[in-house]
Amino acid sequence: MNSWRRFGALVSLLVVAAVAVGCGETVIDDVKAEGAIQSNLEKSLDAKIKSVDCPSDEKVDAGKTFTCSVVFSDGDKATATLKILNDDADVSLVGLKATK
Repeated sequence: MNSWRRFGALVSLLVVAAVAVGCGETVIDDVKAEGAIQSNLEKSLDAKIKSVDCPSDEKVDAGKTFTCSVVFSDGDKATATLKILNDDADVSLVGLKATK
């Protein structure tokens, strides 16, 4: 079993910046979110991450969850679930599930 599958209850806070866009809306900075997820998973799971892809238009809405796709260097894929904690765009990695 790969170490990342032992993710289980591992939950961590990721500090991700938000950016303002038109009409006063604020969205998650997807590039910073992707980097934070990659760094966090590589450290916590001792696994190399090939890529992370998060949506570029995720509105900051405290309590809402969204998902990002993760590809490990060995080709395994997973979906990371993040929860927006507050209006400052702090997010928590609340789940990691293998995908095919």
